[in-house]
Amino acid sequence: MTKAELIDAVAAQAGVSKADAEKTVGAFFDIVTSTAKKGDKVAWPGFGSFSTSKSAARMGRNPQTGEPQKIAASTRMKFTASSTLKAALNPKKK
Repeated sequence: MTKAELIDAVAAQAGVSKADAEKTVGAFFDIVTSTAKKGDKVAWPGFGSFSTSKSAARMGRNPQTGEPQKIAASTRMKFTASSTLKAALNPKKK
């Protein structure tokens, strides 16, 4: 789903204009980003949680030349699905 398709779907589902839907979705992602920058977690019960994890600096290899390369330490965004979402995506077969 593209951003435009997401905005269209949110606008139709919520019964609001596309401009309002885009502002709302944009605000959501801005808040998740700013909260993650602080190192805090954003949880949505029944859906999942967004959090960050740190990766240490390490040595890697250039796949084309095989030469060692330094890979800088970084902060990664992580999404963990809730058990409710997992159950909805993987219904038990009878």
